[in-house]
Amino acid sequence: MTLGLKLAPQHRVYAGFAIYSFAMGNIFPRLPDIKRAMGIEDGTLGLALIGTPIGTLIALTLATPMLERVGFRRAVLWLVPLLGLAYAVAVHAPGPAALFLMLLPVGLMIGSIEIILNVEADRTEFLLKRRIMNRAHSFWSIGFFGAGLFGGAWAHLGLSPQLHLALVVPMVAVAMALFLGGFEPAPARFATSGDKAPMFARPTLPILILVAVTLSAMLMEGASMDWSAIYMRTVFDSGPFVAGITVALFAFSQATTRFFADSFVDRYSPSDVARALLATTIVGVFIVFFSPLPFISMLGFALLGIGSSAIFPLAISAAAQRTDRPAAINVAALSQISFVAFLLGPPLLGFVSDHWGIRSAYGIGVPFIVLSLAAAGALGRRPSSNAIPDGTGSGSTGETPARAYEA
Repeated sequence: MTLGLKLAPQHRVYAGFAIYSFAMGNIFPRLPDIKRAMGIEDGTLGLALIGTPIGTLIALTLATPMLERVGFRRAVLWLVPLLGLAYAVAVHAPGPAALFLMLLPVGLMIGSIEIILNVEADRTEFLLKRRIMNRAHSFWSIGFFGAGLFGGAWAHLGLSPQLHLALVVPMVAVAMALFLGGFEPAPARFATSGDKAPMFARPTLPILILVAVTLSAMLMEGASMDWSAIYMRTVFDSGPFVAGITVALFAFSQATTRFFADSFVDRYSPSDVARALLATTIVGVFIVFFSPLPFISMLGFALLGIGSSAIFPLAISAAAQRTDRPAAINVAALSQISFVAFLLGPPLLGFVSDHWGIRSAYGIGVPFIVLSLAAAGALGRRPSSNAIPDGTGSGSTGETPARAYEA
């Protein structure tokens, strides 16, 4: 007997992304409370938070064979509720060193879930013969939006982060049983090459240029997710609900843009879409940097959500469509090198915040955005919707999102 709701394959993918991001997103509105309870500065918190991306990178590099042995269905049904549980345990950390160690397994789970869901989105695209990747990642942002609202509301009511995160665990478990209880993985794409992506794929010069395209979006997405609530509490002494709403607003604008991004790429060129998004990002950065009022800062974070929405997926498609090497190897090189660069984000922003103020943590994004604008032509001027190239997703590479980290 099939468990849960009867859904179309793409709808199960969308639900998986949304539930997963809700499970991981609830901690971000509570970071100001965690920081205050530990009595630490932004730089120290940034170093503690780096435990998650380190664990994620390890999983992206090593977890695929194990996940294939366990089976994607069994793995995702267990991993998403366990992710919620791991966060609920991590918020009991007594200090930053303990938080770092407790976030390592969180990162391992995130990386593994990223592989499964991105593989499934890629295979479902191939099955349906139409694009769903950006829309799937829009549901990731929708789940994060819900987490921002939910977390902000509980913070406003004075519920402790520990009890709040404990409540998330049964919610996620029930949602997974309801929406993915009947999940059966889509069949694999037909292989176009016998080449398998190595554990670490050597980047070529064109791939490094694509990395340059993605850097600013990844940095600004991380800055908005990790630091926006702290920014609002520090700069304007905003209440916990306003801080949570700011996180949610970033996610909502990102979700909306991702939902419609494919149609814009079809109509215009990838490079033109990327330049428009990067221009939006730089406006958002300047608003956040100079903002005199909370609601103006919230507008800036909404623009950052729009600007960071689709840059990484566009770069992944450009890497996959190159003909110098198999698509899997090029996508692996872009994903892994971009993610190594992303590891520097939390401590870098925390260091800048400690020494020059939290506004400056956003100001340092400007040179990275300029670099991305200069490199955006590498995405190509031809709309990429005429075909869905084999290997564009993370099935053999461990692509990361939007994010995440969205990809």
